[in-house]
Amino acid sequence: MHILRVANFVSPTSGGIKTALRAWGEHYRALGHRASLIIPGPGPEISEEPQGTVFRVPATPIPGTGYSLMWDRRGLSKLMDAIDPDALEVSDRSTTRWMGRWARRRGIGSVMISHEHMTGIMVRRTPVPDTPAVWAADLINRRSAHDYDAIVCPSRFAAEEFHRNGIDAHVVPLGVDLETFVPTGDPAEYVPPAPGEKVRLVHCGRLSPEKRPALSIETVRELVRRGMDVEMTVFGHGPLRDRLLERSRNLPVVFHSYISDRAELAAQMGAADVAVAPGPLETFGLAALEVMACGVPAVCTDEGALQEVVGEGGYVAPSSPAAFADGVEELLRRPGSHARARQQAERFNWRASAERMLAVHEQVREQRQRGRRG
Repeated sequence: MHILRVANFVSPTSGGIKTALRAWGEHYRALGHRASLIIPGPGPEISEEPQGTVFRVPATPIPGTGYSLMWDRRGLSKLMDAIDPDALEVSDRSTTRWMGRWARRRGIGSVMISHEHMTGIMVRRTPVPDTPAVWAADLINRRSAHDYDAIVCPSRFAAEEFHRNGIDAHVVPLGVDLETFVPTGDPAEYVPPAPGEKVRLVHCGRLSPEKRPALSIETVRELVRRGMDVEMTVFGHGPLRDRLLERSRNLPVVFHSYISDRAELAAQMGAADVAVAPGPLETFGLAALEVMACGVPAVCTDEGALQEVVGEGGYVAPSSPAAFADGVEELLRRPGSHARARQQAERFNWRASAERMLAVHEQVREQRQRGRRG
């Protein structure tokens, strides 16, 4: 099967979706399939990579987001026609929804992966009152389901907004590279800092509004107020970086530039005592899973999908600095927390995720074949 993947919201410094695309593509090929990918530039127009053939298309920068989007529908259609796939997989639920209809006209199956929680976005990030915001999200979700043959969500939380509308949505959890993201030592032998020693924290998540990174900064402020000798390292980029730098002035917070070498990133994250994952609308939480694979337990919010992913590998807390600070203190006290973090991460792997994605594609293909015979 030749699977064409398309994604708009990826950039050279983005995280989860780009990681998922790369991992799925590599495993699709390892399992005997052909994979192509269309994403926004910059970069070489066409490149052969371990994940397959990558087409980078000119795109328009969107101010304040860190993203550039592909808008040329005619040009994209011509490129997709030339690629001539057997199946379409779209990691975007808004700007490229028309591609499902393109696939239908060509007689091939289409799968849309819902990486965002539309209800949460409409309620939290628009001025629309809650009730009409939910109605609008439901309308968008029903239209997505109409345009594609199958919907895939990375968590039960992400799938719920489809299920409540009577829409079937496959739940396919993402994975983690368990060979790259590894503990720096034996997590079973981890010894927490003694009283008075420095506690090392790491922030998980892009520095953008939907990830609520300010909660991590305010957690540090609360721990300092309680008298803890603490330092937080923030990895990642995003439109809120400058504001967060200002907000963390006079606090023990260190901002790292983007680290493209995943082994180096794993080594630095693995040096932490506790991770902080505040994103309330995560449909999975890959950044938190990667740091847990390094043997570092995570404090996560009780909103969104993070609690599904973190499980026994951390502490679930309400979204307040005091509650998150309580979680940090609890994980420092809790015996075996680092070993449990790694064990929880080992439940997720990319090969199993890719196999489940391929099963969805195969199911769609069989349904279309039965429809033609009928």
